[in-house]
Amino acid sequence: MNETTRAALLACCVSTAVVASTVRAGADDARAAIHAIDIPSKPLLAALADFTRLTGVQVARRGAERLRVHSRAVSGRLSAEDALARMLEGSGYVYAFTDPRTAVLSTADEANAPEPLAGDATALEEIAVTGEAHAEPPVAAPGAFTVSAADIARKNPQSLGDLFGGEPGVQVGSSIPLSQKVYVRGLEETNLAVTIDGAAQNNKVFHHNATTYVDPGLLKQARVDPGAAPADAGFGALAGSIAYETKDVADFLGHDADGHGGAAKATFNANGATFGRSVTAFAKRQGFEALGYLNWAQGGDYDNGRGDRVRGTETNLVSGLAKLGYESGEGHRFELSHDHVYDDAIRPFRANATKVDRELPPTEIPEPDVRPYRYQRQNTVLNYSRTAPDGWLDPKVVLAYGAAKVKVPTYARVPGMGFVYSRDSAGLTTTLNGRAENAFAFSLGSVTAGVSFRHDAARLRDPIDGSGERMTTMGAYAQARLQPVERLRLSFGGRLDQQWFRGANDTTGARVRHGGASGNASGEYDLIPNLLTAKAGYSHVWGGVTLAETFIMNPAWVYDDGAGGRLRATVADNASVGLALKHGGVRLDGSLFRTRIDNARNAKYLATYHDPYSGAAVPGAVWAPRVETRGFDLGATYEWETGFVRVRYAHVAVSLNGRPADTDTGNYIATPVGGVVTLAAAHTFTDWNLTVGGDVEITPAYRRTAIDPKTLGAAGGPSRYRPYPAYEIVNVFVEHRPKGRYETTLRLDLRNVFNETYARRASYGSEFANVTPLFEPGRALLATAQVRF
Repeated sequence: MNETTRAALLACCVSTAVVASTVRAGADDARAAIHAIDIPSKPLLAALADFTRLTGVQVARRGAERLRVHSRAVSGRLSAEDALARMLEGSGYVYAFTDPRTAVLSTADEANAPEPLAGDATALEEIAVTGEAHAEPPVAAPGAFTVSAADIARKNPQSLGDLFGGEPGVQVGSSIPLSQKVYVRGLEETNLAVTIDGAAQNNKVFHHNATTYVDPGLLKQARVDPGAAPADAGFGALAGSIAYETKDVADFLGHDADGHGGAAKATFNANGATFGRSVTAFAKRQGFEALGYLNWAQGGDYDNGRGDRVRGTETNLVSGLAKLGYESGEGHRFELSHDHVYDDAIRPFRANATKVDRELPPTEIPEPDVRPYRYQRQNTVLNYSRTAPDGWLDPKVVLAYGAAKVKVPTYARVPGMGFVYSRDSAGLTTTLNGRAENAFAFSLGSVTAGVSFRHDAARLRDPIDGSGERMTTMGAYAQARLQPVERLRLSFGGRLDQQWFRGANDTTGARVRHGGASGNASGEYDLIPNLLTAKAGYSHVWGGVTLAETFIMNPAWVYDDGAGGRLRATVADNASVGLALKHGGVRLDGSLFRTRIDNARNAKYLATYHDPYSGAAVPGAVWAPRVETRGFDLGATYEWETGFVRVRYAHVAVSLNGRPADTDTGNYIATPVGGVVTLAAAHTFTDWNLTVGGDVEITPAYRRTAIDPKTLGAAGGPSRYRPYPAYEIVNVFVEHRPKGRYETTLRLDLRNVFNETYARRASYGSEFANVTPLFEPGRALLATAQVRF
């Protein structure tokens, strides 16, 4: 299909969505209108402002007394009235609608008092937003966003690449979930504080594998704070944080309703004949609740855009989630959860690339093209919180254990023979972590203070090279979120952390005890109230010494060579500024950002490693380049009551030791990105319960490639790797929710409409002549059916 036809189709998609915005099924009574609500527990005044922004319903308060309590968390597709009722549960306040778009807030005693004069009510600020609003943290550095439950339902994600689709600042490498890694503004997720249900993750097992492998079917939301993250996001937030939250009973029944039910979902992907099915069961009675989720999928290898079968891309996935909870009448909530992901299949020899050609004598046996990979990750979390906090008392306690394991056959090169099977090797990482904190609420906002600990271990189970590293970190932190004046919102805080590190052996420098301080500050100021807001954020982060990947651990490592090659703490500085304009359903935003990470440890197996550019020799255990990423992003959104159109652009430049990054040297650090454009649109025809939509990703060629170290000093001078190729991807869907006894959803997705042959920008090896990257699936028809009962 030629470029003119493609451009015409893209223009048609946009114009269709814009025209559809005129087909609005407006409700006369705003109380009954259904909205995608996702408001966490927070000071009630801030929560009500978010409620007004999401629903358009004004809330007025009798008198001038400050609202000093916290709201309950509210999430799901709810009417405005139901959302307001749930938000106020346990707060001591009640509401009454005076007209379809105005509710008056009062205490129970005030509700029985005579009606106040109009001048006695204090109206909360109205922020007009319609359609499927993209949820945002109340105060955060520019670029922060949340993939909400409504976003997940619209995207119908099958992998993390689908989950973060439409966000050009977040790139996900590889086409198969087993080897997908998340990069935020070009920086690999191991440089961010990653949590699942508040539990810290330590999953640096094998650089050919995923880091934190998450089944999107488990999730109700994912929040990303790029750059400057708050102190309570956790230790190690060098370049920000990612917080995944899994589903619970309240997402199906609501926060107070007793009952039971279930859901079943089936998907079929014609490209690879992959069949997936999941079942969910839940129940709640007298404060006790339970939820179980099981997903299993099986299928064959898929075809790329050229019609070639991509070996090693079959599906054999099992994942599950179990939760038990209890909530007392006073709002004390206890929750125990366990999630598990298991993948066992034939994969490419290097699971993130189809093939890597190596120069061997013609008489020697090369490495096999594929080999079996067995991957499993588990996460067990005990949470305590109060759903109805009382002023200064809003505690939260988290205790968690997580583990990730990869097992593969290892091949050794025998001179004269080539590569032959040698043994099985397994990498294992574990983490025991926890925190205890309290949010102190007062008239200007809240301050969260707490303490945390984590003990991480990484070990290679191998009869020849078996070794391991471990570290323990303890810290204290505080984060303030304040609104000192009407137009200014601030978030600032800091951490003090102490770390004990032990290396793979007892050679010099294998033990380190040290500590450091971190600080952050973010703010928003309304330059023009209800229209234009300026944002800025900055953080300095002390990250200690990170553990090495298990599969490159070497018992012969020396951690201090006495000549400057020794372990140093990783530190980072993040800065960003931005502007956001909101008017009605229109939003325009943009930001500039920069991150620098010093001593970004990226250990190499060799006892002595030579920097690929400078040639300097350093112990392989301590190689740690300087990483820098800088760029900007722009966005425009138009939302109406039943749909939206959103376009975003991000440009990210990444360097290692002052030179452009490449996908090999940057393992566990960073990946090249360049420019990325995304477009998403959806509209719901309410009379027919029909939603249509789609998304587009346009990634131009990127020519800022790294220099090939092998050409340094050559007679012809240094040469660069080949440019990263361009690609354009279009996906569309149609979804119908027929009326009936049970809530049923029928959906068809057509992905990669133009059958493009491409590898994601963050995938390994596109710039290397000897690498065949892992190409994404070609055109695929995905059918989904779901029923809740």
